[in-house]
Amino acid sequence: MTDIQNGSRPGRLSIEHSDIDSVRVVTVRGEIDHAVSGVLGQALLVEDHEPPRIVVDLSGVTFMDSSGINAFILAHQAASGARGWLRIAAAQEPVLRVLQLVGVDALIPCHPTVEQAVRG
Repeated sequence: MTDIQNGSRPGRLSIEHSDIDSVRVVTVRGEIDHAVSGVLGQALLVEDHEPPRIVVDLSGVTFMDSSGINAFILAHQAASGARGWLRIAAAQEPVLRVLQLVGVDALIPCHPTVEQAVRG
């Protein structure tokens, strides 16, 4: 687990990894903004699964700006380039709305649950 703390906002981002049926599940909680986008990008790089199959569980994310969008697009491109995939799961309404407004949901499949995302 990775915890990012910034000044008076302790615990504003945490990232955990787990595996379900050879799919890396990256569970993110907190806020995704420019201050944590590098850590998120690193967490989405999966080097121990070939091809990389990644589900990002956003059920605990309460805020996301364009930095999160960029991290997801870069991770999608990296996974696709290695013949893998990236899927987003369980985004809360405000975060899902951001994904839909910029069209990320047309590029990266968004599923209502982690289980549905793992199954595809």
